[in-house]
Amino acid sequence: MRQRSERGAVGGLEGLAFGVLIFVFGTLVITNAWATVDTKLASSAAAREAARAYVEADSATDAIEAARLVAADSMRGHGRSAKDVNVTSSNSGYQRCATIEVTVSADVPRVSLPLIGGHGGTTNVSSRHSEIIDPYRSGLAGEAGC
Repeated sequence: MRQRSERGAVGGLEGLAFGVLIFVFGTLVITNAWATVDTKLASSAAAREAARAYVEADSATDAIEAARLVAADSMRGHGRSAKDVNVTSSNSGYQRCATIEVTVSADVPRVSLPLIGGHGGTTNVSSRHSEIIDPYRSGLAGEAGC
């Protein structure tokens, strides 16, 4: 009869420790990925709301301030803070048919995983949304030509 050997077999304790290590690191990586996705969703909603606030404002100075306030409020509502809110216009001035684009960016802290090479820091996440200022709106310069 042949004698069986346990040579090369992983013991229960070593396998359990390795499994827990993989589970913990996997959980941290998935948590970090979800935080990035969640921040992307929040910045996308903030950019959309800021663009709406911009095109509904009465003047260009009010529009920029309204866009920044609404973006910050939206990010706070999602439990995040906006790093930067940038409003750009394709046309000169606040006029009918002008296309504006709002960019909202935020930083996501990365989880520090020293055993596999991750050392913290942040990841910048940004979202853009564009809107057209209503061509039939009263009180604005220019003609409805779009």
